[in-house]
Amino acid sequence: MRIVAEPVLRRPPTPDWAVRWGAFAHDLRFEDLPEEAVARTKLVIADCIAAIAAGAQESETLALAERLLASVGIGPHPLIGARVRGSAAAAALFNGTAGTMLELDEGNQYARGHPGIHVVPAALVAAQRAGATGRDLITAVALGYEVGARIGIASKLRVSMHPHGTWGTIGAAVAVAKLNGATAEQIVEAMNVASSLGLTTSRRTMLEGGTVRNSFAGFSNQIGLTVWDLVAAGFTGEADGVGTVYGTIAAEDWRPDEMTAELGTRWEIARNYFKRHACCRYNHAALDALAKITGESDVAPDDVERVEVDTYVWAAQLASPEPHNMLAAKFSLPFSIATTLVHGAATVDAFREPARNDARVSALAKRVVVREDEALTARLPVERAARVRVTLRDGHTLDAETYTNRGDTEDPYGEAEIEDKFLELTTPVWGARQAQALLCACRTLETAAGLDDIYALIAR
Repeated sequence: MRIVAEPVLRRPPTPDWAVRWGAFAHDLRFEDLPEEAVARTKLVIADCIAAIAAGAQESETLALAERLLASVGIGPHPLIGARVRGSAAAAALFNGTAGTMLELDEGNQYARGHPGIHVVPAALVAAQRAGATGRDLITAVALGYEVGARIGIASKLRVSMHPHGTWGTIGAAVAVAKLNGATAEQIVEAMNVASSLGLTTSRRTMLEGGTVRNSFAGFSNQIGLTVWDLVAAGFTGEADGVGTVYGTIAAEDWRPDEMTAELGTRWEIARNYFKRHACCRYNHAALDALAKITGESDVAPDDVERVEVDTYVWAAQLASPEPHNMLAAKFSLPFSIATTLVHGAATVDAFREPARNDARVSALAKRVVVREDEALTARLPVERAARVRVTLRDGHTLDAETYTNRGDTEDPYGEAEIEDKFLELTTPVWGARQAQALLCACRTLETAAGLDDIYALIAR
């Protein structure tokens, strides 16, 4: 193919959507946020803290904390759940990484990714540095979540890319810029600089159980902090870096109108989902259908002859029955079905080594058949559906289907269910009294004149 030289004779103008976003982000006040967005943002912050604290107990993350303190340095910022404090860079990387270890961080079905865990760790660090109030933190997190999620909506990532570590980097950068009192022009520059710094993430990492995948969100948070340092120092990006990267490089089908559609009235954080199954969300439709079956019939694992799952393409891809580690197990639909039948739920422990070594789970996972149904694939991205048929050894069959995952906008978990999840994850880390105190602090975050109490709680 012949190379065509296209010289850039002058810097083009900033696109209108970005100018509008810079002004919107600069002018946004806490009082401009609708009540629903405020309530949801507080839950997202709490949910991320819980996912981080629980994920921090894994052997890899505990070892990472020690190494980061030695290499990146100590400082005032909590490495949540590790009971140590480190530098801003160490805290952002550690907390973002720990938050994805257990596959329990929230997400956004419209953006096809996980905006919260890409924003909250960086925002917590920047808010501590800035001496921010609870309202400041809520506003910055909602804003960073919004810009990242909208880029996910406005573009279509290449199928070989993993969404972690991509547009979430821009969300982190905008949240940090907001907490640092950036001008409208600086916020635009932060978006464009951050667009060039996203990772070249591979989708195969999750399919192969490559745990480097868990660090992608950590790097997004760390880079988000660095972006502000670059912009404040005078570094610049290209005029429409977001459009270039998410229209021609990491993604395609760039639709900039989506960046400003209903801007300020439709908040993506208010359309998020929370997770209760501790595994890839692609598995959730089948697990929800299975829950319908087990809720109506007593199914003994040893009585199961075969489980058939018909679902959409991305879930059907997770068909390996023999995962070699915890991450691979979380991205195995046969294992998720089998361990849920044996252990009663897709809990954190249901994917740990003892469960993976359980002969009953292994044998049952090999009797799970996963197929793509093109009609269900065609329902994406609005619906993520699955049909499950359990055939018993006596010949009886049990069937169920679902078109909406529990926790989605259309079938949300109640606030009490989300808070129950928070306590389930944090009580083993901090004890019941401290976990309850932290939950109360998150509930009343908008009243906090400072955040020292929260930082003290998450540092213990």
